[in-house]
Amino acid sequence: MLSWGMAQTPSAAQKRLPENSAKRLPGRPRSEQARQAILRSTSRLLQRTGFAELSIEAIAANAGVGKATVYRWWPDKGALVVDAFASSAEEELHFPDSGSVYKDMSLQMNQFLAILRSRRGRIVSAVIAGGQSDPGLMQAFRERFLLPRRREAYQTLRRGMERGELPRNLDLDLLLDILYGAIYMRFLIRHGQLSEQFIADVCRLVLNGAAKNGRHSLRLTRRKRPADREGPAFPTAVVPARTKADSSLSS
Repeated sequence: MLSWGMAQTPSAAQKRLPENSAKRLPGRPRSEQARQAILRSTSRLLQRTGFAELSIEAIAANAGVGKATVYRWWPDKGALVVDAFASSAEEELHFPDSGSVYKDMSLQMNQFLAILRSRRGRIVSAVIAGGQSDPGLMQAFRERFLLPRRREAYQTLRRGMERGELPRNLDLDLLLDILYGAIYMRFLIRHGQLSEQFIADVCRLVLNGAAKNGRHSLRLTRRKRPADREGPAFPTAVVPARTKADSSLSS
């Protein structure tokens, strides 16, 4: 009886503890708040200046933290800039699962287009421009932004393979380079309009070509070009504006 009463009686030290002390993990909420503030400040400053002009000191001051706090989370400015952009776009760039590879790819590509059209497009431009002379920045862009999106794209394309929309021997990296390379080309060079219709046309052309290539490609791709023959090695396929393959992809 006595031992029960002693077990139920709090010590003097326990009485002095705040009520929520058992639930609180010291430092963690504050650290996460600081990390989010740093990411927001980086995005905000990059929309007003270029990558070269941006400094860790300015980011830290804008976020209300010290430089040591910034370096606790990121090894350098490039990694921070890419993470800031990736975190702001993560929810928008997930791939849907509609049951159609054409719809899934075109919807996600249009979401990316909307980001490029927004003020965040300046961040993409700054990173790509800065990455031409800063290999570390380009590596951060590949590893922290491109590769996570690409892994998700692999899953989308593999679902298309399982449904029979795409051939199983498809080179996924090549297909994605063609699809998104078209977007980056018009975004950076600005030689043509980058629009929803352009996305639809690229998806239709590339995915229809991949589907057709899977049905009867080996006979064409293995044909050797005669030494005295001029012109293209393989027949040039003319893709009409709308085909039966389009309907099957977009249904």
